[in-house]
Amino acid sequence: MKVLQVGVLSIWLSGLLFIALNFYATRNLTIFNSDRINHNHFNHSGPKIAIFTAPAPFIGSIGSSQSLAMRSWLGLSPQITVLLFTQHPSAVAFARDFGSRLMVEPNIDFTFLGTPFFHSMMARAWAFTSDIYVLIDPDTILLPDFIFMLNRAYKINRDWLLVASSHNVSRFPFYLSDDGKQWLTKDGRRVRTHEEILDQSQQGNLCEGKMLMAWNSGELPLNNGVFPPFLFGKGTHNPWVISEALLCELRFVFDASLTVSSFSLNDPVHWSNQFGRVSHVTDAEKRNWEYVGNSHLGALYGSSSFHEINSSCLAKVMNCYGKYNFVNMAKNTVFPVIHERPFTWKEKFFHSSSLKKTMACVDDTEASNRRLDCSLTDQLKTSAPLDYPFPLESLLSVVADKNRTVVLAVAGYSYKDMLMSWVCRLRLLRVTNFVVCALDHETYQFSILQGLPVFNDPSAPSNISFNDCHFGTKCFQRVTKVKSRIVLQILKLGYNVLLSDVDVYWFRNPLPLLYSFGLSVLAAQSDEHNRTGPINLPRRLNSGFYFARSNNLTIAAMEKVVKHAATSGLSEQPSFYDTLCGEGGSNRVGDNKCVEPETNLTVHFLDRKLFPNGAYLDLWLKKNVKGACAKIGCLVLHNNWISGRLKKLERQVLSGLWEYDITTRMCIQSWHKTKLMS
Repeated sequence: MKVLQVGVLSIWLSGLLFIALNFYATRNLTIFNSDRINHNHFNHSGPKIAIFTAPAPFIGSIGSSQSLAMRSWLGLSPQITVLLFTQHPSAVAFARDFGSRLMVEPNIDFTFLGTPFFHSMMARAWAFTSDIYVLIDPDTILLPDFIFMLNRAYKINRDWLLVASSHNVSRFPFYLSDDGKQWLTKDGRRVRTHEEILDQSQQGNLCEGKMLMAWNSGELPLNNGVFPPFLFGKGTHNPWVISEALLCELRFVFDASLTVSSFSLNDPVHWSNQFGRVSHVTDAEKRNWEYVGNSHLGALYGSSSFHEINSSCLAKVMNCYGKYNFVNMAKNTVFPVIHERPFTWKEKFFHSSSLKKTMACVDDTEASNRRLDCSLTDQLKTSAPLDYPFPLESLLSVVADKNRTVVLAVAGYSYKDMLMSWVCRLRLLRVTNFVVCALDHETYQFSILQGLPVFNDPSAPSNISFNDCHFGTKCFQRVTKVKSRIVLQILKLGYNVLLSDVDVYWFRNPLPLLYSFGLSVLAAQSDEHNRTGPINLPRRLNSGFYFARSNNLTIAAMEKVVKHAATSGLSEQPSFYDTLCGEGGSNRVGDNKCVEPETNLTVHFLDRKLFPNGAYLDLWLKKNVKGACAKIGCLVLHNNWISGRLKKLERQVLSGLWEYDITTRMCIQSWHKTKLMS
């Protein structure tokens, strides 16, 4: 009987031991496979992953590094889709080889240098249907453990935000097979483990590398409120998002830098802001331009959002003996990544021996990775002053079209929202050759943050009223005289100028028609309100919309206008007419022209059906302003013949001719396209 009992007990113990060994072997086999460069393990159905980035043009070494990185993403899983935010045609050519898995999205907000706005990218990202979203730099190479980590994180029963720093390396001596699923050495040998890539890639400091962010499509946002207009790729938006997510406590935020293998190539010319605009502006000037904008954002939002956050405040994911655990050194807590049951914030207690081994592993890992303890706010510190004047001549060389023509707007801070609506409309029409003259320091700062090509006018009046600077006021008279001086300055630099007030709504680009007038013609809008009769009557030249060519006779005529306006107690508009058309219209020719006798410059008053002023045909009073303008073929419509900034603003917004959302800081058309595409 005793022998029988011992035998049964032995069989029972052997069975338990066999089950334990089988579980251990199966578990370690899974871990072993996850550490190998084997993409077949990840090709089964899993969460849909959308990766977003904004590449530079796919040209030269930059294009090669971006191509390698993006192929590494797509090779990880068939569930991955990549969306590129860019306006450069090279991206479209690159995307053709990948079908529907790689798409190009140009319909977001960009700066005049082609740099995309982070907040506009995020709005488009949220509208894209996916289980997991990833925002990453275009040259960051990913290895399969990235997908392994996302698959685990996806099963967490809570909204989360994953962040991971990349190794900044100067060389990456590997390339991908044709199918993009296998890493090879230069001699064609197959790479089997992560360690080989890590060892040969000369790991750099993670604190100096770039950062990727991933989050699940939960119900909670990453932050409260709206995103500031950060510029993508300038290093400010990532720590801001992390800071906001931690402070708002809406999502579980964790650092996966220790478990995600990623590499960013250290190419010093990569982010030179060459996003597709060829110019004579130096790289240093362009970097400073973008840098100043984000520098100001850091200062602007610093008091409320940029708190001291050290990486140790984040829960880090560590792999100790095959177990993936969340570790928070600041709170001295360790808890495993649980899949089988709902994730809770309660600390998970291990068996004493397991806890001791895990804590020892955590201590060793933490000690060997002290370089991760870099303050996020250190990345935000900057010594660049905000007041950085961008030279007008450099701006003109960037924005001018092939005909050396620029569209000029002159605006003060009271009209900043109308300025942005005007800008958004031009962007929608693909008119990029515009430049803004800021009448005050506030408008200059605002324009920098909006990515506009802006310059200061040092001679502009300083006492500009916010609400009392409309037609007929002393403020209006001072402001208008700035416009003709700036136009003359640009003409002397060799550029044609289409001056357009920001209250002029563009239905179509008028430049093709304006180019059809002769070289010795200044084409201007007529301010005549009567429906019939001459449109070149005294004082009916509207100086808020006209096209002037850069030549000797136009420059000479504009010099006379500026000189006349300087001694006049009125606005510049009467000076235009009295100088070019003669007092009382003595230089009129027919019903729609004038000829200035000394320079022989012809002033052509534009057809009011194509270029109506605010009083013509009572278009602004129509129930459907757009429809009424379309019926007569309007190219533009001037929002004048109304007194008061607020009344003008109300009329334009209610008419539907408004293109800027002040709450999201985005162009409305971009936002609507984002919503429709979702």
